[in-house]
Amino acid sequence: MTKKRVVIALGGNAILQPGQKGTFESQLENIKITAKQLVSLVERGYQLLITHGNGPQVGQVYLQQKAAEKEGIPSMPLHACGAFTQGLLGYMIQQCLFNEMKKAGLKNNVATVVTQVLVSKDDPAFKNPTKPIGPFYSEDHAKKAMEEFGEVWKEDSGRGWRRVVPSPEPQTIIEIDAIKELLSKGTIVIASGGGGIPVFLDENGELKGIDAVIDKDLAAEKMAEEIDADIFVILTDVPYVAINYKKPDQKNLMNIKLEEMKKFYDEGHFKEGSMGPKVKAVLKFVENKKRTAVITSLDNALQAAEGIFGTVVSP
Repeated sequence: MTKKRVVIALGGNAILQPGQKGTFESQLENIKITAKQLVSLVERGYQLLITHGNGPQVGQVYLQQKAAEKEGIPSMPLHACGAFTQGLLGYMIQQCLFNEMKKAGLKNNVATVVTQVLVSKDDPAFKNPTKPIGPFYSEDHAKKAMEEFGEVWKEDSGRGWRRVVPSPEPQTIIEIDAIKELLSKGTIVIASGGGGIPVFLDENGELKGIDAVIDKDLAAEKMAEEIDADIFVILTDVPYVAINYKKPDQKNLMNIKLEEMKKFYDEGHFKEGSMGPKVKAVLKFVENKKRTAVITSLDNALQAAEGIFGTVVSP
């Protein structure tokens, strides 16, 4: 029997909880809990491709680079910082998965693929940065950074100021053939972390990195299409997508058809900085592949893969 292929897009809470400083140890503890959830899918016979966010981490790495610059150490560009976080978080996830699978008596290989994702350097996103990275700061800090480094900062929902960077649309996954090869051998693959490293083709047809952060859910959707996934699951910090969120008439969406979900999206129920890209990614997958996609919380990963819990969007 062919194993069902599932793409799991891990939200930020799978790695870093709100209020945590983001030490290596605290992130590793969170990933250990995440790994237990993922191993339950492997035990049930699912073939996994895992992707994850990197918003806080890429922001921290970039700040470390800027701090090191003051000591005369050359700093790395933002796209290289994205590669750093892919390697670091991939290492943590694959180590925790290895340990959890060993406890469960499973012997699947786990591999992280440092993934480049093609974007267009003419994407309108480069003229309108929207993707927040790194921690929250005061207005004074933000203004100083804007003056000193020419960065773009925006106030974020009353929580403070964050740097925002371009978030271009993912076009294709450069390492897709290598990823398919690993999956065909039964390897659990961690790929396209943080949306992948944004690259473009120059006038000579050569790949070059470009400073941006691709939305990880849209990149995960692209990956799910290209590997021909049977189901696409986005794990976040709420069990259901809701309309009229946090209002007296809030309504959780459970089993819902594509057209109805599209209607809610077009009506503006889902904010751009939070649930909007997740819903957009799910709509694209269901429309293009005519298969089911689910948005739910991390502790419901297995039920989500089986299409019995969460906001289940079907064709």
